[in-house]
Amino acid sequence: MTGTSKGEQRIGLLNGFAAYGMWGLVPLFWPLLKPAGAGEILAHRMVWSLLFVAVALLFVRRWAWAGELLRQPRKLGLVTVAAAVITINWGVYIWAVNSGHVVEASLGYFINPLVTIAIGVLLLKERLRPVQWAAVATGLAAVVVLTVGYGRPPWISLCLAFSFATYGLVKKKANLGGVESLAAETAIQFLPALGYLVWLGAHGDSTFTTEGAGHAALLAATGLVTAVPLVCFGAAAIRVPLSTLGLLQYLAPVFQFLLGILYFHEEMPPERWAGFGLVWVALVLLTWNALHTARRNARTLKAGTAAAGTVNAGTAKAGMKAEASQAPAPDSRRQVV
Repeated sequence: MTGTSKGEQRIGLLNGFAAYGMWGLVPLFWPLLKPAGAGEILAHRMVWSLLFVAVALLFVRRWAWAGELLRQPRKLGLVTVAAAVITINWGVYIWAVNSGHVVEASLGYFINPLVTIAIGVLLLKERLRPVQWAAVATGLAAVVVLTVGYGRPPWISLCLAFSFATYGLVKKKANLGGVESLAAETAIQFLPALGYLVWLGAHGDSTFTTEGAGHAALLAATGLVTAVPLVCFGAAAIRVPLSTLGLLQYLAPVFQFLLGILYFHEEMPPERWAGFGLVWVALVLLTWNALHTARRNARTLKAGTAAAGTVNAGTAKAGMKAEASQAPAPDSRRQVV
């Protein structure tokens, strides 16, 4: 590996840690926005995210994709669905954090890989390996245990997991870059969000202009909180292997879980620990299977490359012999003794 590629991988890892670290620590930010409610915070996040992303796109001069998107109704429809699904995800997450459910919210992102696999089986007719089936079954057992522990289904976790998994599926089909996708989604969200903020102001329920300049600045900063981790993630995604990103993704829910217990002092009775333990076992199975498959594919690719090199070398050697046999014999009369 060259020094340049090592440097690129190092930059990618740093950006990956930054992205997932910021997503993991974001529960510290949303309570700062009180007394604004979850709906007002969500609307500000939509409005300010569009403004910050628009400035970023203006700076890098990437606008051609917008015209192409408007000429593709199917892709535009997928982006609209993505905007609706991520609105649900953002809204539930903000409400959960500000209502004292940080641990349950973290569970949603722990079980998200399991839900993604389930969606792949149900909708895309994907076939699972035995280890993946075991992981999914363990995840289902965890949900049952947590339902008993909570006295109700962990609906916050399930809503976050299913909405984010659906969001990922739709984004995959839409096939837009991270920043471009966020710009398109927030453009769709912008008018409803702005209309809601105007309605709040008209009814005297807006906190943007009544809680001081610091509070207004924090509400505006929701755009940065949304956009900056996504930019870091984009920088990581093009520099590090997908398997590495798959491992880094667990940083965010781990940080959220630790914050819920150590900072927000949420309760963790034994049955909740048991449910989380089952989820972690399922994730260990998935991670082991992914790494094992990646190593096996790498060995297969290496062996195929080596075999192709051997065949090519043999073909070249045979070609050289054929050329030598077809070459005219040297003229002895011109040889010098």
